Amino acid sequence: MSKESPREPEQLRKLFIGGLSFETTDESLRTHFERWGSLTDCVVMKDPVTKRSRGFGFVTYSSVDEVDASMEARPHKVDGRQVEPKRAVSREDSSRPGAHTTVKKIFVGGIKEDTEEHHLRDYFDQFGKIEVIDIMTDRTSGKKRGFAFVTFDDHDAVDRIVIQKYHTVNGHNCEVRKALSKEDMNRSGMYFSRGGGGYGNQGGSYGGGGGYDNYNNGGGGGGGGGGGGSYRGGRSTKQWSAAHL
Repeated sequence: MSKESPREPEQLRKLFIGGLSFETTDESLRTHFERWGSLTDCVVMKDPVTKRSRGFGFVTYSSVDEVDASMEARPHKVDGRQVEPKRAVSREDSSRPGAHTTVKKIFVGGIKEDTEEHHLRDYFDQFGKIEVIDIMTDRTSGKKRGFAFVTFDDHDAVDRIVIQKYHTVNGHNCEVRKALSKEDMNRSGMYFSRGGGGYGNQGGSYGGGGGYDNYNNGGGGGGGGGGGGSYRGGRSTKQWSAAHL
């Protein structure tokens, strides 16, 4: 009779382990990380030709709780070297710009006018300690612009959040992504879309051509930035990013 599969998806139970010593083996990696739970898989990635370690590996636990326990036990040392564990990114998401960037801030899009700071705090507090919540408003009217930023004290909270595809805040479905600085975007192949009015990669800015302002509660009308790269409220894209990222 086959062994019953764990209820939780494998992707949520897997950690990427970077910065491994070239002396680390599957066995020594397993010996270290199984202290926080039962491992269903453990592998040091090797060059297919030379068979030499590539300096990273993966460990998969039997439950998400064990993954959480392992991350809470950071820092980790394996074979005398401090390693860098992170929630593993799925193959589907791996090619997305910024997927492997370590950040402590998230962008939350699609929030509505009736969503207040305490709604965001009540929901996202389950993932980690929140440092700052910034709900963006129009400088002239004071109305919410439909998006916010939440900053945590640890990048692992952000990684946990973005792995989970869907989030509901105050009864509304939200889009959640890593909030990337201009430097982060340059490193990951993204660029500032001056004509598009917001952050963008070659496939377009968040939410399409209207950039962040596509999340305006009124919808339609387009976001700021067409032609001049400015947001409603008078700041240019560059000024806005410097002020908030």
